[in-house]
Amino acid sequence: MVTERLEVQRTIHATPSSIFRFLSDPNGHVTIDSSGMLMGADGDVVTGVGDTFIVHMDREALNDYPLGLYDVIVTITKFVEDREIAWTVAGVVRPSIGHVYGYLLEPVEDATLVTSYYDWSSISPEWKEAGIFPVISEAALRATLGILGRSVTRTNTVS
Repeated sequence: MVTERLEVQRTIHATPSSIFRFLSDPNGHVTIDSSGMLMGADGDVVTGVGDTFIVHMDREALNDYPLGLYDVIVTITKFVEDREIAWTVAGVVRPSIGHVYGYLLEPVEDATLVTSYYDWSSISPEWKEAGIFPVISEAALRATLGILGRSVTRTNTVS
């Protein structure tokens, strides 16, 4: 069976609302990126489905395609406050190829179980056959959760 979705989980010792606030902020995405591709972001904190922001990218971090510096438009596709946020990305290729990134947040005792997912099951056969998915590995998703945990914990301690 061909995998078209990656999912990783980690328990983070923070409330779902503090994690969700971090994930709703375009700069939060840059802060927690483990791939090294996200260079900066422009846009307001997202508040619902259809909201967008710009992320400045550098594909050289992956050393797979010579795209250099470029921008992508992140469009929120799921927004359930303190529970789930997901988005698609339209970049050099427009409209979006259709791959989705997201987070599910589930309260557990004194913490939040965070599931990070990356789903490319809805992309066109042309892109599936291109053999470039997944762009981000399971290890990178897992590392991003570690950075998210550290970042949210530090933010809660400092503020």
